[in-house]
Amino acid sequence: MVALTSPSIWYTVRATGIVALILLTATMVLGILTAGRLRTRTWPAFAQSDVHKWVSLLAMVFLGLHVLTAVLDTYVPVGWLATVIPFASHYRPLWTGLGTVGVDLMLAVAISSALRQRITARTWRAIHWLAYASWPVAMAHSLGEGTDASKLWMDAIAGACALALGAAIVWRIVEHEGNKRQAIRMGATPLSTTRAISPLPPRPGRQRVGASSFRPHDGTSEDGTSERVHS
Repeated sequence: MVALTSPSIWYTVRATGIVALILLTATMVLGILTAGRLRTRTWPAFAQSDVHKWVSLLAMVFLGLHVLTAVLDTYVPVGWLATVIPFASHYRPLWTGLGTVGVDLMLAVAISSALRQRITARTWRAIHWLAYASWPVAMAHSLGEGTDASKLWMDAIAGACALALGAAIVWRIVEHEGNKRQAIRMGATPLSTTRAISPLPPRPGRQRVGASSFRPHDGTSEDGTSERVHS
């Protein structure tokens, strides 16, 4: 029991929680940029998608380490039940419960990603909207329960994460509105708002790489093949 209450365990709990928050923010930002189809010569679509996937996996790894070390640290009585059932812990139930809510939301997103070939695109996209909810919950947990919340460097990290995510959301909204105006001028119909500003990349489908984000009314389907109209 001495090893489980050592300072090294406590520092690990704090460090993994902070890294998980940073990686979650990076996942959100990359997801928004990918959903907005941001493309450059040095940042192709496949590279952006791969980076987003690996950052997401890394965030889940650090989240798992954070939960594991928090439970193993016997100095703080969190308990295994509180890792899946929100507000079940007797230790700071509000802030610990918010952390559990964040874990549950991220698990739902991760599981739906693993099963995305077996569920409908609408279900997959609806579940992935939970990513928007997981970030503020995780931030509230970090600032409310974290030992380092009162430190200047932690405030700087939290501020940087908030600014990065806020900038990505503003860019996505401006880009989306610009595409809508362009579509109206060209006489095209933009895709649904839900699909356009989704926080994570669109579910893989038949659409070709580099295809337009709008459906032209010229008798052409999304995959580029002609649609024959039968009278």
